[in-house]
Amino acid sequence: MNWTLFDTAIGHCGIAWSERGVTAVQLPEATERATRARLLRARPNAVEGEPPDAIQKAIDAIVALLRGDRVDLSFIPLDDAAVPEFHRRVYDIARTIAPGTTLTYGDIAKRLGDITLSRAVGQALGRNPFVIIVPCHRVLAAGDKAGGFSAPGGAETKLRMLKIEGVYVGEPSLFD
Repeated sequence: MNWTLFDTAIGHCGIAWSERGVTAVQLPEATERATRARLLRARPNAVEGEPPDAIQKAIDAIVALLRGDRVDLSFIPLDDAAVPEFHRRVYDIARTIAPGTTLTYGDIAKRLGDITLSRAVGQALGRNPFVIIVPCHRVLAAGDKAGGFSAPGGAETKLRMLKIEGVYVGEPSLFD
C-alpha cells in the first residue's frame, strides 16, 4: 500500500492506494504534518510513493472538484475489501449523488429498502474511508439540515465543500 499528499483549494489532502484502487482519502487537518499523521494512523503499513496514472487521475479529479469544477468521481477504483458489506451498499448509493446535489440519510435508507436504517446509514458514512470519492458530504440530515461530519472541521467542512459545489445548506433561524 502506498500514499501521498496533494494540495487542493481547501488544503493538503492525502490518498492511499493498493493495486486494486484507493484505500483511503484524508481531508486536510490544521497542518500538512497533521494530515500525514492522520492518514498514516489509518494506514500504518503504507509507504509514501509516486502515484501511478490511475491514482494521479483520481488526485487531479479531486483537486478539480474542490476547485469548484463539476467532476464525477465515480470512475475512481476503490479497494473496499476491508469494508463491511452494508457499508459498501451505502457507499455505492452515495457515489451516485452528483456534484451540486444532495440526498438525506433517509433517502439512502429508503433506497436500501428500509427507512429505519437511517441511523445505520449515518454510522456507515461516519466511517467512510473514501471521503470525497464516496461523497458523504452530500448526505444531509432530515429536513435538509447539515447533520454531522466526521472529517476534520466537522459540519463546517461539510458546508464548505457543499458551498464549493454550489449547494447552500442553511439551518433554520428562530424566525422560520
